[in-house]
Amino acid sequence: MRIPASRIPALSRDMTSALLSDGDVESESPKELQKDIEAVLAQYMRDEQAVTDRAREIMDARRLPSSELGKMKRLVADERKFKLGDEAVDYILDQLIEFLMHSHNVDEIYCEDVVLRRKLRLPLRQMLAAEENLEQEVRGQLKHVKEGTAVWDVEYRRMMEDIKRRKGL
Repeated sequence: MRIPASRIPALSRDMTSALLSDGDVESESPKELQKDIEAVLAQYMRDEQAVTDRAREIMDARRLPSSELGKMKRLVADERKFKLGDEAVDYILDQLIEFLMHSHNVDEIYCEDVVLRRKLRLPLRQMLAAEENLEQEVRGQLKHVKEGTAVWDVEYRRMMEDIKRRKGL
């Protein structure tokens, strides 16, 4: 799962307001709580990048084709007990709830973990849906390029930036 670094502050703001709006979580310093959530999300992205980098190193060492990247990422992620893809949302939610339980910026939690998960999941799913729509649009325009090649990587990034710029993202 990919969370663009530029979207992390807005996502953490939405998550913080979801937690504080109904009084389920009490915090004397909501800005610090928001920064804590940002830190958890940013750490997930750093960990995901580390998994990707390690997978590429292994592929280079074994001279595997770039089409094997997904498979290799899953192997490295399993080795590190890290979740990717569909399991990533639950993994991130587990990390966030664990962090909330130990954060000095949370004074009191008045609800069950299930309620916390629900409140944190909604902004995350909304952001993921928007990112998925954007990715589908980019992939639709890159049908003529073989995925996994160097040309694909360059064109994908270029096209993604172009579409984001046009949509003001």
